[in-house]
Amino acid sequence: MAAMIRSAVVTILLCGSLRLCCAQGLSPRAYVIAPTHANAVTLTYQLQDGDVVFDPSLPIADTHGRISTLHLGYFHTFSFFGRSANFTAVLPYGVGHFQGVINDIPVKVYRSGLAPTTLRFSVNVHGAPAMEPQAFAKWRQKLLIGTSLVVSPPTGQYDPARFINIGSNRWAFRPEVGLSRRWGNWILDAYAAVWFFTPNSDFFSSARASHGPNRQTQEPMGATEFHLSYNVSPRSWVSLDGNYWYGGETSVNGVVTPTTLQSNSRIGATGSFPVSKHQSIKVSYSNGTYVRFGGDYQSVSVAWQYSWLRRPN
Repeated sequence: MAAMIRSAVVTILLCGSLRLCCAQGLSPRAYVIAPTHANAVTLTYQLQDGDVVFDPSLPIADTHGRISTLHLGYFHTFSFFGRSANFTAVLPYGVGHFQGVINDIPVKVYRSGLAPTTLRFSVNVHGAPAMEPQAFAKWRQKLLIGTSLVVSPPTGQYDPARFINIGSNRWAFRPEVGLSRRWGNWILDAYAAVWFFTPNSDFFSSARASHGPNRQTQEPMGATEFHLSYNVSPRSWVSLDGNYWYGGETSVNGVVTPTTLQSNSRIGATGSFPVSKHQSIKVSYSNGTYVRFGGDYQSVSVAWQYSWLRRPN
C-alpha cells in the first residue's frame, strides 16, 4: 500500500508537469498576418529546468525536473472565404529527467519519445482580408481580431502500464480569440482561450497493481496571454510576454484530486532576428511568476526558421 501511495504521488507530480510544459507556451504575434501562400519550416529546441510545485502537506521534497524538447513545425497561409488564414502543424520529441524524495526515499524517472502533435487553424475576422504579396507590401496593420482552434490528438508515446508518460492518451482542444493592435513600431497582443480535454479511459490500466480499466478526466482550463513587442527593423523584433491559466483539475474514476487545480502564470521575453533573405532565428526565455501546481520551470528556446512564398502545386 505504501508503494502504491508513493507511485500515485509521483504520478500527480510528474505527469502534470510534463503535460504543462507542452500546453502553456508563450506565442507573441500569433495573430499578425502574412500574405497568402507563405510557408515556413521551423526547428525549435526548448529546455525547461526547475522545481515542481504541489500540495505542501504531501511528504514530498527536493523535486526537480528537466525536459528537453525538439519541435518540428510547418506553417502555411491561405484565403478562407476571403479572409487571411493559416495552418500550423508541430511534431515534438521530448526527453525528461525527474527526481524527488518521497517519505525519505529517492525517486528518479526518465522518459523519452514523441509528445502529442499540435494542429492549429487560425483565421482573421477583422482587419485583414487575404492578400497576395503585392497587395500585402502596401498594407499597414491597425487592429486585427482573429480566432483559432488548436487540436492535440492522442499521438504522444503512451503506455497504460506506466503512471508517467509523455503522451496523455486523449484529445485536447483549445478555441481562442486574439487581437493585435499596432501603433507605429509597437504591437500589443492579447489572447483568451479555454482548453477542453476528452477522458483517458486507459489510465494505468495495464499495471500489475491496477484494478483497471481506469478513467482519468480533466476539467476545462482557461488561459489568457499578453505580449508587447517592438519592431527593431523591418524583419527583427523583441517582445515582453506573459500569461495566466486557471483550472484543469483531474479526477480518476470519478474521484477528484483537488491538489491538481492549476493557477499559474509565466513571464518572459522573445527576440526574432533575420540571418538571410529566407532564414531567421528566434530566441525566448520565460520563468514562472506564480505556480500553484505543476512545473515551476525556467524555459529557454532557440528556433531556426526557413520561409518562402509560392503557390502549392
